[in-house]
Amino acid sequence: MPSLSEVIAALDALWPPSRAEQWDAVGTVCGDPDAEVTRVLFAVDPVQEIVDEAVKLGADLVVTHHPLYLRGTTTVEAGTFKGRVVHTLIKNDIALHVAHTNADTADPGVSDALAGALDLRVTGPLVPDPTDPSGRRGLGRICELDHPETLREFTARAAARLPRTAQGIRAAGDPDALIRTVAVSGGSGDSLFAQVRAAGVDAFLTADLRHHPASEAREQSPLALVDAAHWATEWPWCEQAAAELDAVSERHGWGLRTHVSRTVTDPWTAHVPSETTPSSVSGAPN
Repeated sequence: MPSLSEVIAALDALWPPSRAEQWDAVGTVCGDPDAEVTRVLFAVDPVQEIVDEAVKLGADLVVTHHPLYLRGTTTVEAGTFKGRVVHTLIKNDIALHVAHTNADTADPGVSDALAGALDLRVTGPLVPDPTDPSGRRGLGRICELDHPETLREFTARAAARLPRTAQGIRAAGDPDALIRTVAVSGGSGDSLFAQVRAAGVDAFLTADLRHHPASEAREQSPLALVDAAHWATEWPWCEQAAAELDAVSERHGWGLRTHVSRTVTDPWTAHVPSETTPSSVSGAPN
């Protein structure tokens, strides 16, 4: 079986830390480089529920998309929830490794996995990486549908193919508008509206769309917006990443056993549709 340092070297080859954004916190959070690795658990969030799952599974390494300490810390005291995560990992000889924005822009990357989950054909990156001569790496993906669908149908496609969350899928635009081309970006994507408009696509599927950016985007063009839960748009990467490590393990004869957590760590737990209109709210003018 490989050592942790050998597995980390393979992960860094898949998602080089040098390609992460400067503000990001990627790489190995804890773990003994000489420890043997037999089981690896992939998940989106490095939260206690995932770490407890790793303990029950007997995993030696957890690979998450989101960082544990994005903004740094001065303590790992176990009374804090992040400190408790670190204590649990170390007490159980489990390493933690993070691939975040370096996985977003990889080839294949987070948005490739999202496009694959939606059965879309990728034609190229939304924001190309200028250092990639092949033109395949970059943030987000531009995609084509196998046949035109209405926005209503495409929203239903997303709801059926992405993991279920309390939020579900929201859409902005004419429900009967035809969708032929789509830009997708796993995670928060409302900073990419300019690039999406420049791409000339019919719709943009991402997560965490805020009121003002979404409202302004709708005023500027007929672009349809499809908003899914952040966790749901990034979870497909876990399956893709596990498959990539499986391929490395097979080439090296490591015999690693990889697992993908099915635990929903999206923070929202319930959704109730609103039923009142402004005129029916108590105290509103008639």
